[in-house]
Amino acid sequence: MNKPRTALILGATGGAGGEIAAALLRRGWEVRALVRDAARPGLSTQIEWRTGDAMNGADVVGATHGAAVIVHAVNPPGYRDWQKLVLPMLDNTIAAARAAGARIVLPGTVYNYGPDALPLLREDSPQQPLTRKGAIRVQLERRLQQASTDGVRSLILRCGDFFGPHAGNNWFAAMVKPGRPARSISYPGQLELRHAWAYLPDVGETVARLLERDNELAPFERFHFGGHWVDGFAMTDAVRRVMNNPKIPARAFPWWLATLASPFVTLFRELREMRYLWQEPLQLDNRKLVAFLGSEPHTELDQAVGETLRGLGCMEEIARMPSDLHFRAE
Repeated sequence: MNKPRTALILGATGGAGGEIAAALLRRGWEVRALVRDAARPGLSTQIEWRTGDAMNGADVVGATHGAAVIVHAVNPPGYRDWQKLVLPMLDNTIAAARAAGARIVLPGTVYNYGPDALPLLREDSPQQPLTRKGAIRVQLERRLQQASTDGVRSLILRCGDFFGPHAGNNWFAAMVKPGRPARSISYPGQLELRHAWAYLPDVGETVARLLERDNELAPFERFHFGGHWVDGFAMTDAVRRVMNNPKIPARAFPWWLATLASPFVTLFRELREMRYLWQEPLQLDNRKLVAFLGSEPHTELDQAVGETLRGLGCMEEIARMPSDLHFRAE
């Protein structure tokens, strides 16, 4: 019997890293994760936890030994100190991947695109962001591309706005008030515009399926994840259906508050910079992904919204769909 492959997850306690870890475990991988305190309570017993810091190159290299993949899903908390921390963390991952012969997986976003690339984003669309965070995202990808010419393979799966039961900071959480039943919905864009959303369990499953065909991937590989491309009416109606309350009002997101608070609150400053992504339709072209995999993992919108609301503490309980119905081809 072949020995299971090992993946090191940086950011396994976060939304993307956690769902990728879960998907790999389902498919028989051994999963290892680097955290600052491997003895903290509540960590999954299915994962081998190592104490260390993604900012410490020796910690990352040591944890990568014997791994075939490094999932780089770690970000500074609360959007703080991106310019100081993000690129050094990636450099540590690149060095560790080079030492172990591992492939790097980067869950990508749309932040590295400027307004000129909208509304339909392809893998080779121009990346001319207007924001600081977007510029850093561009540098992340460029460093991976450069490293691929020197033997370090990578895979980038670019996605729309993340949502899911453990998504952390995300636009969905800004639409409702976590910790209590949804009484109103603050939608960031015009309700008639369609927007790309990425349900994190589907993202994790997609990464796992791609890695099962690692030998068919290019040294520097990029795919776009289509996810849920829906307008604001569809998303707000899904919240109402799941909450069983058709009268929940949808209001405009208070951009004025984000503007006023942006000099003092890092999160609001980052949200304000991304407003342009809500002022036009935004879609990711997933034809390359579908051609490669045959289909894209896709959870029905109401189930995805329900699981997200439950994770945010906005509802007591909803019935789960049978596991064999969780994914369907789209």
